[in-house]
Amino acid sequence: MFNKILLAVDGSEHADRATDKAIALARLSKNATVELLYVVDGNKSKSDVLKYGDSDTASFKRKEMLKAYEAKLYNKSVAYETTILHGSAAQTIIEHANKGQYDCLVMGSRGRNEFQTFLLGGVSHKVMKHVKAPIMLVK
Repeated sequence: MFNKILLAVDGSEHADRATDKAIALARLSKNATVELLYVVDGNKSKSDVLKYGDSDTASFKRKEMLKAYEAKLYNKSVAYETTILHGSAAQTIIEHANKGQYDCLVMGSRGRNEFQTFLLGGVSHKVMKHVKAPIMLVK
């Protein structure tokens, strides 16, 4: 079934719900593992440093945010590992997912309206177009 699951998170409520779905998928197989992926976007990284005062504090805050997802996985006895990458969110997720030969990618959708997605493009929309694995998009 789904033994190698990539879970892309961003700290949103949609990512919380995506985590629950990834756990449900992982629990269908005894050998399933989840890779928890967070991408630090360059623009977000700069604003985080300005917000927190330095890059070490910004990195610490990101790791703190990821602990909630890790706790959910741990508490449900789901094997996981955490990966933090830097780059454009959509492009980095696409490249990582396609290199990793995952059985499934699970991620949340921010829920932009059609006009916003048309103008700005959505990370989930871009990812869905280019990732080769099945994708579960959670709203």
